[in-house]
Formats: sequence, C-alpha cells, structure tokens
Amino acid sequence: METTKQAPKGNRLEGLDLARYVAFVGMLIVNFKIAMGAEGGDGLLSTLTTALEGRAAATFVVLAGIGLGLASLKGLDQTISVTIKRALFLLVIGLLNMTIFDADILHYYAFYFLFGVLLLPLGSRALFGVLVGLNIAFAMMILTLNYDAGWNWEDYTYAGFWTPVGFVRNLFFNGWHPVIPWLGFLLFGIILSRISLAEHATQLKLIAGGAIAFVVVEGSSALLIAQLAPIAPELAELATTEPVPPMPLYTLAGLGAACVVVGVCLLISDRLKAMGVLRLLVPAGRQTLTLYIAHILVGMGTLEALGMLGGQTVAQAVGASLLFCFAATVYALIWARWFKRGPIEAMMRKIAG
Repeated sequence: METTKQAPKGNRLEGLDLARYVAFVGMLIVNFKIAMGAEGGDGLLSTLTTALEGRAAATFVVLAGIGLGLASLKGLDQTISVTIKRALFLLVIGLLNMTIFDADILHYYAFYFLFGVLLLPLGSRALFGVLVGLNIAFAMMILTLNYDAGWNWEDYTYAGFWTPVGFVRNLFFNGWHPVIPWLGFLLFGIILSRISLAEHATQLKLIAGGAIAFVVVEGSSALLIAQLAPIAPELAELATTEPVPPMPLYTLAGLGAACVVVGVCLLISDRLKAMGVLRLLVPAGRQTLTLYIAHILVGMGTLEALGMLGGQTVAQAVGASLLFCFAATVYALIWARWFKRGPIEAMMRKIAG
C-alpha cells in the first residue's frame, strides 16, 4: 500500500470533524428543503441550496473514505474486521430508517464501506482507476438499462425496493446514492488519506484544485447542455452535474467541492481553535451518525406535527434547517461534556468494535 508521512493526529482529526460538521449542515438543508416541498424558486437562496444538492452528501462520503484510510494505518487486518462489522450495523440501521425515510443513505454507506475496505490494499493509482471505471460503468448502464424502473418521480416513491431485484437495482444503479458510481467518493477519500493533509501547501492545493475543477466542470456542463439540447436531448442529459442521475461530470463536480471543503476546514481549524470556535462545533462533527438519525426522527417528526411537510418556501426550509443545526450543536456540546461518543456511535462501537 502506498503511504506518506502522516501529520499529528489531533490537528487532522479536528479539521476533519469540522468538515463533517459543514457537510452535515449542507446535507440537512437539502433534506429539509426536499421534505418541506421547497424545491421551486429562482432567487439567490434557492440557487445556493440547489448547489448543495449532492455536493454535501458526496463530501460526507469522501470524509468517510479519509477516516477509513487513516484507520488502516493502525493495522489493515483489524480495520477490515471492524469495518465489516460496522457495515452490517449500518445496513440494519439504514434499512430500519428506510421504513420512515425513503432517502436513507446509511444502507448505501454499509456497502461503500464493505467494498472500500476490501479495496484498501490497492495503491492510490489503482483506486483512482476503479473510481474512473465506476463512472464509465454507470454511463454505460444508463445508456443500456431503464433508469426510471421502479420510480414514481411525482412523489419520489420507489416500487419494489423490498424485493431482491428492486433492492439490487436501487442499490447499485438507480437509487438516491447508488454504489455505482458513489463508491468512487469513498475511494477518493482513501486516496486523500495517504497524502500530507496537515501541511498548508497540501491544503491550498486542495482548495485551488477543487475550486478550479468545480468551475471548469460546471461551465463545461452548461456549455455542453446548451449545445446538445436542441439537437440531441438524450446526449445533453449525459452532461448534467445534477446528482440524479449521477453522471461522470457530477462526480467530478462533487469531488471538486469535497476538496474545497476539506482543504478550507483543515486550513482554518487552528485559527478557529485559537478563537474558541472549534470546540463548539467539533462535538457535533463527531456525532453525525446520531444527528443524522435525529434530523429524521426529531427534525422531520416535528415538521410533520406542525404540518410543514410540503408547500413551504425555500426560506422556511433553510430557517428550519439552521434552527435544527443550532439545537443539534448545543446538544452535542452538552453531551460531549459527559460522554466521549454520541449514543448511536457508542452503540456501534460496542456492537461492532
């Protein structure tokens, strides 16, 4: 396996926890916006929240890959054993969550980790080759298979999910976060875990490279769609950077956004720590599994009780999201005074090691 000089553990983990917090806030805004039926609008706020769709979740998966890669430094055999157990734990929790929240991502995570840990022995170039292969495979699949199979796009319901054929099709091809190509985000995170992330030069390269990639990809997508839409609308759909379906340009845009978030959070973590801000946010960044479940059970449960699931504005969705984020941050800060891990994180560690 390819390795590089690693940075002091404390600095890196705090910067990555900050990135997890940022990604969680972004993903929560997207989920609340969809759940509250606030998908329309042409204003700046709508544009900004639309830009988060698929990017925040992709950043989360990249961060999971970084964590997996760093864990492997302690011993590959132990990492494989523990990760497989945790993947099974996430699969059970995710499938239970699917009974109340159709857009669950945890059961997909179970398979990202399962395949990712089995690919850990590969070098970075080989992992990047798998990443590219996943995106080529998805492009070929969407040209030859029926992407709409099982979907009712009017209410975002998926028929046949609990059947073997429907489950496999949703998991690998046309679900919200299909393994092909989403596993590539986790593999990219493993690659990032092998570079000197704590060095400022690396952080600046991540920010600059990610920003350039994001802008170039988004611009290329817009240009291609404008050129192809009038003459070949089917081909124009292949050039989208929207998360559904996750075409190759979407993956590139997601990777670029993830690099920017990771680079910025690592770069500013020391300064935020000196200002006393980091200690307020890191506990929530370390409890994102608990908070993910909470935003469904507590957050969306409260919205349902208030009759706010559907027909709301983007401003209302963002307001509700930020209110929940504030409450979650305060809760995590208080919880961390007495407990090292969040309740679901502690449960996973006790069961899976």
